[in-house]
Amino acid sequence: MTMDNIIGLEKSPGTGGDKTESVAERKARLLRQGDFYRVGIAHAKARIKHDARPDVLFHSALDHATFAVRSRIDSLLHPTGISVASIMPYAATIIGFITRRRLIKPALGVAAVLGAVAWYLQQRRTGQTQQR
Repeated sequence: MTMDNIIGLEKSPGTGGDKTESVAERKARLLRQGDFYRVGIAHAKARIKHDARPDVLFHSALDHATFAVRSRIDSLLHPTGISVASIMPYAATIIGFITRRRLIKPALGVAAVLGAVAWYLQQRRTGQTQQR
């Protein structure tokens, strides 16, 4: 929202009245602009104080890390036409099932084996393309 859209802060002074009325309107407009400026400064100071709190810094860092991981996974899944948003309901259901049944350690083992197989297949595929 620009300052021109706020009632009473128009750039053109009033059309009626004499010069003293025009000066009074300009003075009132300048006072309102000053009030808006002071309120903006107060909001900026409060925002800086809020953003400097340790819990807010932690959440911000966590959001950045989550975004980095999600964008990396999205870029890996992009050729298949699948995205993280489409997989998350299924993943949440599976993770809930694993935690309810207390199968966390076996699930981590299966994930490690699948990761090793995927890494091996990736290395094998890149090795074949380099030999050609």
